[in-house]
Amino acid sequence: MQTYLVGGAVRDELLGLEVKDRDWVVVGATPDEMLERGFKQVGADFPVFLHPGSREEYALARTERKQGHGYHGFSVYSAPDVTLEDDLKRRDLTINAMARNEQGQIIDPFHGQQDIDRRLLRHVSDAFAEDPLRILRTARFAARFQPLGFRVCDDTMALMRRMVAAGEIEHLVAERVWQEIQRALHEQEPGTFFEVLRDCGALASLLPELATSRFEPAMAALRCIHGEQGSAEQRVAALMSPVPQPACEERMAALKAPNDCQNLASLVATFIPAIGHPDTSPTDPLTAEGLLSLLDAADLWRRPERFSALLQVLACALPEPARRAVRLLEIAADSASGVEPRALMEQGFKGKALGEAIRHERLRRIDQALSHIST
Repeated sequence: MQTYLVGGAVRDELLGLEVKDRDWVVVGATPDEMLERGFKQVGADFPVFLHPGSREEYALARTERKQGHGYHGFSVYSAPDVTLEDDLKRRDLTINAMARNEQGQIIDPFHGQQDIDRRLLRHVSDAFAEDPLRILRTARFAARFQPLGFRVCDDTMALMRRMVAAGEIEHLVAERVWQEIQRALHEQEPGTFFEVLRDCGALASLLPELATSRFEPAMAALRCIHGEQGSAEQRVAALMSPVPQPACEERMAALKAPNDCQNLASLVATFIPAIGHPDTSPTDPLTAEGLLSLLDAADLWRRPERFSALLQVLACALPEPARRAVRLLEIAADSASGVEPRALMEQGFKGKALGEAIRHERLRRIDQALSHIST
């Protein structure tokens, strides 16, 4: 029984990066032996165990064989006769297919160290083509390591294009696609993820609304909100900001994105044409009445935090000439939010009359604030 540190921990150590998670492979052991040593089994599809002390994951060495389409179309073989090299060979990229033994020696049968030096993301073997999710994972690693100079090597990009052309990408389930997108949005250079998907042809299948002239505005908005350290919801909304609202809502639902992401993306898609999308004229002048209607549409009164998030995305998504509208919305919100329904109730307003009084006072305050702004 031999234990090896594998995968990302070895890669990040060689890159001089902080190691956040450590995964281990055990060669020459059976599940019963692991249990006898106090490990707790947690893997349902193949034997994975938690260390009794560190709680880190220890997996028995395994091989995989493709039996069908998609992420789950594999049979797994795990037994004491599976070697470390057998286990490493099933991994996606050479930089993730290295191990370190208990004596500190690096085991690198697929030249991952060389690819680290060359700053290349290269597939380990042709088995890469058996799992279309690896296209998204490769794009995500490209987004993570782009600031260090990494790129997808030409052979791997060619293989990914062949996989897309063969229709493999169509077999991915929405939940897995969304999981990779959500992770990619928080990588070091999230725009690179979508550039890799575009370059291999996968974007046209996964996010066809962006595989058009909308791509560059989407990347600009995404990189802007990334620089502002925006939330996941804001990053999704920025990404989808050039897409018209009906198509935006349809795609977010198809990806099964969380409700918060869907709602903010839809709100941004609603506001952009209303306040001056570069391809359209504003539907209404940004008068006090128009601004109050927008504040109502954003549900500012019950969701002030979401409204702040909306403004931040709009500032990233709109062209410079239209950003004045964002400032006007902010001024209107600050002015109208000061209205206290309780004070109006004390004046005798109630029921429908109270609602009308609240709206009238909000409108008055917005109009007053606008009158102090130089045009």
